[in-house]
Amino acid sequence: MNNEHLRLAVVVGSVRNGRMGLDVARWVAARAVSHGRWDVDLLDLADHPLPLDVPGMGRPLDAEVQRIKDGITPRMAAADAFVVVTPEYNHSFPASLKNAIDWHLQEWAAKPVGLVSYGGMGGGLRAAEHLRQVFPEVHALTIRETLSFHNAWGAFDNGGAPQGAEVAAKTFLDQLAWWADVLRNARLKRPYQF
Repeated sequence: MNNEHLRLAVVVGSVRNGRMGLDVARWVAARAVSHGRWDVDLLDLADHPLPLDVPGMGRPLDAEVQRIKDGITPRMAAADAFVVVTPEYNHSFPASLKNAIDWHLQEWAAKPVGLVSYGGMGGGLRAAEHLRQVFPEVHALTIRETLSFHNAWGAFDNGGAPQGAEVAAKTFLDQLAWWADVLRNARLKRPYQF
């Protein structure tokens, strides 16, 4: 097994007030650090609000939009893998996350994405399944393993940790590291074109 460190961007998909996504993301980030393979960058989309109008077809970005985009784009480009932390809103994922996906097409390409969801009885699984349909369109690969927190508001103790999730987190991070190694080596050998 390759022991070289990988760069992991943990993306907090919700920007709502009162969200618990930041707590979930911090827990996942801490597990990744203790895993031993990851250098972790926590990307909170609330800190990088993107406009809804995605530039395309050669339209230039205005200075303010470029400044906002520059705050997150280099960090995403540097990542070898992503963990996307998403709640389930109305049986899907938040618009803020879709916006971040649409704004950063090249940054996701040929990289693995691990999905962490949370919510009520369904644990955010419908949001995760919808993301599995979106990420192939930006040439990203979602790994099979997921972490899902059902009835999440009661799943985390006062210290911010969910009960009984350590083994699942290790399996999740092991699988993500395997794909990150393989895809990083492939990108280095032959840059991905789309």
